[in-house]
Amino acid sequence: MKTFTRFLLLSAVIFSALTFSSTAYSKTEGDSKLIRLATTTSTENSGLLRYLLPEFEKDTGYKVHVISVGTGKALRMGRDGDVDILLVHALNAEKKFVEEGYGVKRYPVMYNDFVIVGPATDQELYKDAKNVGDVLNNVASNKMRFVSRGDDSGTNKKELSLWKSSKYQPNSKTDTWYVEAGQGMGKVLQMADEMGAYTMTDRGTWLAYKDKLTSKIVFEGDETLFNPYGIIAINPEKYPDVNIAGDDALIKWITSEKGQKLIGDFKVADEVLFVPNADTMAKNETVKK
Repeated sequence: MKTFTRFLLLSAVIFSALTFSSTAYSKTEGDSKLIRLATTTSTENSGLLRYLLPEFEKDTGYKVHVISVGTGKALRMGRDGDVDILLVHALNAEKKFVEEGYGVKRYPVMYNDFVIVGPATDQELYKDAKNVGDVLNNVASNKMRFVSRGDDSGTNKKELSLWKSSKYQPNSKTDTWYVEAGQGMGKVLQMADEMGAYTMTDRGTWLAYKDKLTSKIVFEGDETLFNPYGIIAINPEKYPDVNIAGDDALIKWITSEKGQKLIGDFKVADEVLFVPNADTMAKNETVKK
């Protein structure tokens, strides 16, 4: 009886070891096919990634886990090695990220633009505005409500740079008309709409939300509102656990003819949201094959 009991115990130990080994192997194998992508709320809110990534996954066998945050937070996650790759839109911050050695290289992917939205009744006020600075100066001088994302996102960074080039730099602590929401673009659009306030938004998120809002575009088309997106693999020399093979696959795919065509074909409300521009990459900066 004791011999039989020892046999059962030994069998259980061996079975547990084999089960653990099998589970560990499966987990490692699964991880090698998972790409952790930190990206902006605009790519998520607009529906672009829900449109693109199933095609990428079908073509390559990789799975993408999307973490949708502001560009500032996405860059911080990259610096901490918490993700494998970034798709963001804050060109100067992206360049600095690569220069500091956290990213391997920045590849251009696409661009869209920002627009200023506000009360529908105010559209006529800005029909003759020459640039976005005229609009912001008018908002500030008349203490009209303005809702800022205030979340260190790419959109927030852009908005702050535009205020710097205007005649007025608002401060949420002293300017009661200037509200820092600390929220994503969709929530900020809803908040500004409820308050009868102005805000700056990427066109993609605007198109995704406009039918739910009374706000209207009051200014667009200024070249300073251009909004480029780049993709950056996290440097495996800093973080060896980064899925660099998956990163390379995603970069190659999204900058390929197919990936770029899909981006150009993506529409909301019959409007093209993003313009592919991977072809702006210098000839000596082609994606490694």
